[in-house]
Amino acid sequence: MNLQDHVLAVCSWSLQPAGMSDLVRMVRELGLSHLQLALAPLLALDEEQRRLELGHLRASGLSLTAGMIAFPGEDYSSIARIRMTGGFFPDDSWPLRRQLTLQAGKLAQELGLAILTTHVGFIPQSNHADYPKLLGRVAEIAAALAELGVTLAMETGQETASELLQFLNDLPKRNVAVNFDPANMILYGAGDPIDAIHTLDRHIRHVHLKDAVASAKPALDWGRPASIGSGQVDFEEFFLALHDVGYTGPLAIEQESGKRRLDDVRAAIETLRKIAG
Repeated sequence: MNLQDHVLAVCSWSLQPAGMSDLVRMVRELGLSHLQLALAPLLALDEEQRRLELGHLRASGLSLTAGMIAFPGEDYSSIARIRMTGGFFPDDSWPLRRQLTLQAGKLAQELGLAILTTHVGFIPQSNHADYPKLLGRVAEIAAALAELGVTLAMETGQETASELLQFLNDLPKRNVAVNFDPANMILYGAGDPIDAIHTLDRHIRHVHLKDAVASAKPALDWGRPASIGSGQVDFEEFFLALHDVGYTGPLAIEQESGKRRLDDVRAAIETLRKIAG
């Protein structure tokens, strides 16, 4: 299924599948042929179990837009907690998260994926003492992924678009890009998502479709997730902005709340098709 000039996909974790065969069934029920795949559940399996799960995926004929890796120990209970525990920032978890990311990169290569998305953590101000640390860690990951032919796509949200752009420009590696999520900009209080698209421009390599309502205390308290079309993302302007910067890649629906995920994603598809015209 396409939305304007884009392949429409769904994020596998949004559907909370019991396994790969369950995931395949739900994606087909939605009438989609593309998905972004969470790789951590596969990395947790032994070699035989992983082979069986990947067998279901390969037999399905579904196409993958990108892989995704998240990490144990990340605490999203508040913005303050995820600032301390997210991505590659915490020193005590860096060796394990480095290892998991590189394992995900090898699996991405095996699956023929060119993009691996993740939250690298809150990027400090460029004059902060921790800025070189995170810059070096992302560069180290990128160098290893480059040997696998994989691009690391950093997810938006924790910092403003201008701060993220400076970080990208300061990196010595060019295989680092952006997974753009408009709702994250609102949830974290990191700025206007439409303006952010124009700022990040050619660096956008993968896009999530998600909606949200801002907090009364942006950047201090979480905003509220919303069903697509009922939040503060102006999707008409969003699609125009993507067109303006020449983005023609996939759009992946990410549903992160609710108990009826399949129904919620189905409703999101219908809403998006009406908006896109």
